[in-house]
Amino acid sequence: MFLESSSFFLIAGPCVLESEDLAIRIASTLQEITSRLGMSFCFKASFDKANRSSIGSYRGPGLDEGLEILGRIREKLGVAVTTDVHESSQAAPVAEVVDLLQIPAFLSRQTDLLLAAAATGRAINVKKGQFLAASDMDRIAEKLDSGGCRNFFFTERGTSFGYHDLVVDMRNLVKMRRRGYRVVFDATHSVQRPSALGSASGGDRDLAFPLARAAVAVGIDGLFLETHPSPDQSPSDGATMILLAQVPSFLEKLLEIHAAAQDSDPA
Repeated sequence: MFLESSSFFLIAGPCVLESEDLAIRIASTLQEITSRLGMSFCFKASFDKANRSSIGSYRGPGLDEGLEILGRIREKLGVAVTTDVHESSQAAPVAEVVDLLQIPAFLSRQTDLLLAAAATGRAINVKKGQFLAASDMDRIAEKLDSGGCRNFFFTERGTSFGYHDLVVDMRNLVKMRRRGYRVVFDATHSVQRPSALGSASGGDRDLAFPLARAAVAVGIDGLFLETHPSPDQSPSDGATMILLAQVPSFLEKLLEIHAAAQDSDPA
């Protein structure tokens, strides 16, 4: 099952599903890159961005159409896929299609949602809330464990730093791993500036690589990033997404750091 191995992995894709053709283009490109680099890969795209800043912002194709697209990508390309679940009722139908259920950061403490996701038997990725300390993830782990889920991990995506800004505390990566959890670093949401543009979130995509480089050096199990052929044309999170053409060099450099960090690990 995906993520039950110890190999370094990538979760990546566009922020939100725009069209099936574009999603397949991105997924196939990422599949080729990760296959060449020997990385496990899971394609990510949201069928519904339920926490957009503005009521008028594009949210995605919705549950039914979104799952159809993700299912066809999974079948056609043979890749693992993941997407967000926002409500308990979504967990079971989504789990029939995806390999990995993702719990959004703002919902990371929602007990009923966590238990519904755990009941599906799928692997679960919980985005660590921007308001949580590393030690707070123990309570989330307890909820998942009580629901029967053993295959889960936590993703660091920055901590709220006043208004409209995030800061990444690399100590969280160390503390969560020392607690025995598998940890992922979200390179693109970590450079977000929530609601900084008023009706939309801003961000600094140029900072994604420096932060990812630091996270890999500190020690992580996998990397999360959002990417797009034309980020500025994306209807969601364009300011933080990495240009698809830059992903190969981005990952190649990070894998070099990962190998060096593994070699120098006293454990």
